[in-house]
Amino acid sequence: MKSFRKELWFEVPTRRAFINITPQVRECLKESGIKEGLVLVNAMHITASVFINDDESGLHHDYDVWLEKLAPHEPVSMYKHNVGEDNADAHMKRQIMGREVVVAVTDGKLDFGTWEQIFYGEFDGRRRKRALVKIIGE
Repeated sequence: MKSFRKELWFEVPTRRAFINITPQVRECLKESGIKEGLVLVNAMHITASVFINDDESGLHHDYDVWLEKLAPHEPVSMYKHNVGEDNADAHMKRQIMGREVVVAVTDGKLDFGTWEQIFYGEFDGRRRKRALVKIIGE
């Protein structure tokens, strides 16, 4: 069995954003040479997420609005975590959206369902962060 590891780095200029990282993951898969196996992609920061869904701007807007209702950024004073910080909401948003995804690799391709894409979700941006791509297989 072969193993491949690569870090994808991001510097999102806004507090929140959703970035389609499917092309980068496909490039990692190509680099790995693995034809059958699994791809794990996970956020390496506790205020970011990796998830799978549709690449549709209306849905991304709806996610942003929904997450802000569930865990509003302000007032920051409502969170005990925010003593000296202002990102408690980002931790909660990450918990809701998840840490990682696993995708099957079949015949050298990501084995997706219709419309599925991989996204990096940033909830406390404006600094350099990363996601890990780990591929195992033959």
